[in-house]
Amino acid sequence: MTVMIHGTVAPGFENVADAFRASFIDETMGASLCVYLHGSPVVDLYGGLADTRQNAPWTKETVGVIFSCTKGLMSVLAAMLVESGKLDYDAPVIHYWPEFGAAGKSDVRVRHLLNHQAGLSATREYLHVDDILDWSRMTTLLAGQEPLWPPGRGYAYHALTHGWLVGELVRRVTGQSVSAAFRDMIASPLKVAAWIGLPPSEFARVTYLTVGPGLAAEAATGGKGADQDWLARATTLGEAFPPTLAEPDGGFNDPRLWAATIPGAGGITNAHGLAKIWSSTVWPTDGVSLLNPETIRLATTVQTAGPPVFDVPPPWSRWGMGFQLDSEARRYLTTESFGHDGAGGQVAFADPSLRLGFAYTTNRMEGAGDTRATSVINALRSSPGIAGAAATYATVD
Repeated sequence: MTVMIHGTVAPGFENVADAFRASFIDETMGASLCVYLHGSPVVDLYGGLADTRQNAPWTKETVGVIFSCTKGLMSVLAAMLVESGKLDYDAPVIHYWPEFGAAGKSDVRVRHLLNHQAGLSATREYLHVDDILDWSRMTTLLAGQEPLWPPGRGYAYHALTHGWLVGELVRRVTGQSVSAAFRDMIASPLKVAAWIGLPPSEFARVTYLTVGPGLAAEAATGGKGADQDWLARATTLGEAFPPTLAEPDGGFNDPRLWAATIPGAGGITNAHGLAKIWSSTVWPTDGVSLLNPETIRLATTVQTAGPPVFDVPPPWSRWGMGFQLDSEARRYLTTESFGHDGAGGQVAFADPSLRLGFAYTTNRMEGAGDTRATSVINALRSSPGIAGAAATYATVD
């Protein structure tokens, strides 16, 4: 198999480039990888195909849907607002969003929306595509919905609803749409090609998603029982999304979803954009520092871990204030790493101990057992470049 890989690799990270090349399943897959270290890119690679229908190559300008990595970006936004004093993790949600107090939710805290304890992991109503394209419809529905379990007494992954819940807080405290707040607070200062709500002028850059046989089989079999129904509805909201999240002309291959503000899964960028954003949370990157160390400490303190409300087999993720922390379910580089992975194989995180930002994105969506990003992370962990950096930082500190 021959896949054309392009980009740059700094000395000491050649094994990471080898792992990236080995992650390609076949010639039809496309992917990007970027690692920022101490504010500069040491790995910045891309290759394969961006669109199998046209045999179009993945280029430096290619961007794609990053799925739940978007929740990581929303958690950065929330942490920035906490740092600036506009948001308080411990405040009742109704302090910012009075309508949210309906159906017994007046005591729900901001932290519960971020750490998956809000009891709103799925909608009780079966929704359709037109519903998810309407911001007011989604936030009004969630504000009025009775929780699926007592908020704060357990957690379950809010796969899609997390974005509207946290996003409405962002909208209320900034007076801006989520798309505008993300642009003004993160994307524009860093000069990255990243959006939550893509302008039509950028549609031609978006990679075409394909679904691998493993993910297709998982979606086709599904599970039975009450828990499985709620788990499935968390990712489909009824009929709003297909179980695989992408179809040849539907799901996140639909330009209507690219343009919509879907902050639980609809962010669009590439590995370079994501890695630069995460780098700027832990180290000045092009002069931009998004978070201070105390904010990171507060936001990455474990909030939820262990068995969730609905029956999901281990290993289980650990969560801070919206951030996915290092765990058996998602290994990053060190125990200090924090970030968020995404459906189909996307992974992005920062590591404050190494002053590092990492991202891997792909258009070939795979399911359980996908080790592509993990193999690259493992290679990075053992690379001479990281070993040297770790030794230097230990001396400086």
